[in-house]
Amino acid sequence: MKYVLVTGGVVSGLGKGVTASSIGVVLEACGLRVTSIKIDPYLNTDAGTMSPFEHGEVFVLDDGGEVDLDLGNYERFLDVTLTKDNNITTGKIYQSVLEKERKGDYLGKTVQVVPHITDAIKDWIESVSLIPVDGKEGQADVCVIELGGTVGDIESMPFIEALRQLSFSVGQENFCLIHVSLIPVLGVVGEQKTKPTQHSVRELRALGLTPHFLACRSAQPLLEATKAKLSQFCHVPAANILNIHDVPNIWHVPLLLRNQNAYHSILKQLNLTSVATAPDLDSWTKMAETFDNLTDHVKIAMVGKYVGLTDSYLSVVKALLHACIACSLKPQIEWIAASDLEDESEKSTPEAHAAAWKILKSAECILVPGGFGDRGVSGMVLAAKYARENKVPYLGICLGMQIAVIEFARSVLGLERANSTEFDAQTPDPVVIFMPEGSRTHMGSTMRLGSRRTHLESRDSLTSKLYGDVCYVDERHRHRYEVNPEVAQVLEESGLRLVGKDDTGKRIEVIELHDHPFYVGVQFHPEFKSRPTRPSPLFLGFILAARKLLQTHLSS
Repeated sequence: MKYVLVTGGVVSGLGKGVTASSIGVVLEACGLRVTSIKIDPYLNTDAGTMSPFEHGEVFVLDDGGEVDLDLGNYERFLDVTLTKDNNITTGKIYQSVLEKERKGDYLGKTVQVVPHITDAIKDWIESVSLIPVDGKEGQADVCVIELGGTVGDIESMPFIEALRQLSFSVGQENFCLIHVSLIPVLGVVGEQKTKPTQHSVRELRALGLTPHFLACRSAQPLLEATKAKLSQFCHVPAANILNIHDVPNIWHVPLLLRNQNAYHSILKQLNLTSVATAPDLDSWTKMAETFDNLTDHVKIAMVGKYVGLTDSYLSVVKALLHACIACSLKPQIEWIAASDLEDESEKSTPEAHAAAWKILKSAECILVPGGFGDRGVSGMVLAAKYARENKVPYLGICLGMQIAVIEFARSVLGLERANSTEFDAQTPDPVVIFMPEGSRTHMGSTMRLGSRRTHLESRDSLTSKLYGDVCYVDERHRHRYEVNPEVAQVLEESGLRLVGKDDTGKRIEVIELHDHPFYVGVQFHPEFKSRPTRPSPLFLGFILAARKLLQTHLSS
């Protein structure tokens, strides 16, 4: 196994995940099989209980793993299906070591960070790297490892030491270290500054790891003088200093790496030049250039709770992008804080209220994504009502589907206090309820998670047609509340079609309105399996409906 380690320095949020994914894309384009591992040094066992405001979106895998959003980048870029073990956290490592200690596996020895924690990290990396993730048999050729955080963080020290030991044990020709760093430009001076990167590399070398490559993030392309200075003071050949400057869209990053011949140097470092080919990135080039040249926009209203941090809905944004490009459109996402639509907002913040409604009414389609808690729910209900009554295409995902059911029960069935027990435990008309198998005492990994089968009961349903006239779909779930099966019959009798159900035939998974251009709610998360070249069918139908092209698409 060949390992490519991507570390970061100076500041967080430089784009290590995109860089690691892009390296994987280039190596795949050279004919190699690639897998990925993300190391998150926080103490949480997984990302499931973390706030989207603090950590961005929680990405869900087929096996139910709740992981860092970077694994979503890996899946989208590399078109692979990862497992929860591809995300290593300090919490997982310490938990596994302590479980062994309680069993007596260490035979009375003093359990320490070195060697027990570091050995556990190495063993985890080496075992997970062997798991095939591309649907083929046998192990991958290269494992790309991203170390979260920045070099020098106290919490990442055991991982740095474990990776140092790993690099020594596997040998130089099986290990390649790429350090992502920032090259800032001070406004007053206007000069590209290398000192932060110098200090970052010095810190890394002091910990026993010497970078083979520098991936320098900057607003503008690096000057040759800057490269020469970095090479001199960081002990990295000038040819191995890669410049990842700002680009119109992230699909250009693999092309940047190819154009700088990064693949040749990486293959040489890993002794793979004899088995690899020149990278074939024609499809990536076409995709990146197509997006750059699009001029026609489609206006999408995103009504959510966490709109202050767009990374909270990263997979939804990417799924919209994939669908729009397939329709030769550029997505113009208008973010609306759901609470700004509420009646109370009209009194407390009238300007925000008026602006939110102006955006909603000017949108070509409305999307309500997933979320937890009661904040903004009334605003989401109003958005769903507006979409239903005014025939505006509506897509409700997870909570968005539950919102559509609540709105329908209130407006059509006349149940004014209809609600979810998540928001009102005492509601007399609970149309959304807590799942029987859920835990009320533990939050982590207790939801309905991972890939589940949804049976589409009617082949003439819009959802079935969009997926290719199928009778079932396998999509990823993440929820602990569901539509109350006891109200299913009265909902259907009143016009809400319940077209998708789980294996038991009781749990409602998909709803549709028949006399509407596109009004679909799904309990699952179709965005997690959307790919640049294979957009999610539901997102594609949603965008087509916004442009009144859906029926043409279905008939063809």
